[in-house]
Amino acid sequence: MENKKRLLEALLYYNIEVLDTSTDKIKVGRGYSIEIEQNGLFKLFSDDQVVAPFDDLDELCRFVLL
Repeated sequence: MENKKRLLEALLYYNIEVLDTSTDKIKVGRGYSIEIEQNGLFKLFSDDQVVAPFDDLDELCRFVLL
C-alpha cells in the first residue's frame, strides 16, 4: 500500500492524469498503466504491453511525460 501511495504522489507531483485506481493497474493518461510489483518495481504498460520496469519513480514519470 505504501508503494501505491508513493506512486500516486509522484504522479500528482508531475501532473500526470490518473484515470483509474480501482484495479491492480493504475491507469494514467496517454494509454499507459502502471502495475506495482511485490518487489517494489513499477511495471509500465502501454496498451497492455510491457514497456519497462522502473525502480525510480522520477524516471518513470519523466518517461510517461515524453
